[in-house]
Amino acid sequence: MKVLVATDKPFAKVAIDGIKKVVVAAGFELALLEKYTEKQQLLDAVADANAIIIRSDIVDAEVIAAAKQLKIVVRAGAGYDNVDLEAATAHNICVMNTPGQNANAVAELALGMMVYGVRNFYNGSSGTELLGKKLGIHAYGNVGRNVARIAKGFGMEIFAYDAFCPAHVIEQDGVTAVQSAEELYKTCQFISLHIPATAETKNSINYELLSTMPKGGMLINTARKEVINEAELIKLMEDRTDFKYLTDISPSHHDEFTTHFPGRYFSTPKKMGAQTAEANINAGIAAAEQIVNYILHGNDKFRVNK
Repeated sequence: MKVLVATDKPFAKVAIDGIKKVVVAAGFELALLEKYTEKQQLLDAVADANAIIIRSDIVDAEVIAAAKQLKIVVRAGAGYDNVDLEAATAHNICVMNTPGQNANAVAELALGMMVYGVRNFYNGSSGTELLGKKLGIHAYGNVGRNVARIAKGFGMEIFAYDAFCPAHVIEQDGVTAVQSAEELYKTCQFISLHIPATAETKNSINYELLSTMPKGGMLINTARKEVINEAELIKLMEDRTDFKYLTDISPSHHDEFTTHFPGRYFSTPKKMGAQTAEANINAGIAAAEQIVNYILHGNDKFRVNK
């Protein structure tokens, strides 16, 4: 069995060492494709692979068609919209993610962005504090729960909305569950966004929703750029000079945001939520372990396709 690690943004060496240890112990072969610059390199590399570990790399129908021996793809991270699930299912390929492995790293970044925002991007002017402010967590999964845990240390009042998480699960963490996204945004000055990009959520963060946020509203996005209706967010920020947007995913209209909203907009140069040594190691090794457990034992616990 050949396990390919295909990463445009490579894992740290210690993570690769951990992945190799798991793969070799199972009697499998490990191959690396790192910092590749052309899709053809990926197409060539997957030709004889039985399993693939990726990060933000695109595994579309063309890649899947080229991988004649492929049994499983594991995205080392939570999101998996960079994998064509329908094509994978059509070729009887299992797709998994590694939920929770990057959660603390992303949550720490979200809180770091909040501090950066309330302190006016450290420009020397007087800012405000997070203590006593209302934080809304939109989607209460692994990252959202870590955001709540850390925000408690700042003394924030925490609310959450998740259409798929029962209210009692949220409230047992000492977080107030609300009944709708509309209620969450109307209630909270700060929103930390953790929804996936789906047909239902794309462009759902729009003018109507954001305009209800209290004065001094701040949206923190460590999820996906596709969930933001960028044209409507631009209009909102034109209408509300008190509103700030900080994101870990550079918008399609990044230049426009930068030009029109200095001091109220910030984007990381690339997605950095999982860019810590710990998350890098955790997600990579988890991906390797899931591949081994699937191939040897049929364990598909973290499968995300049908």
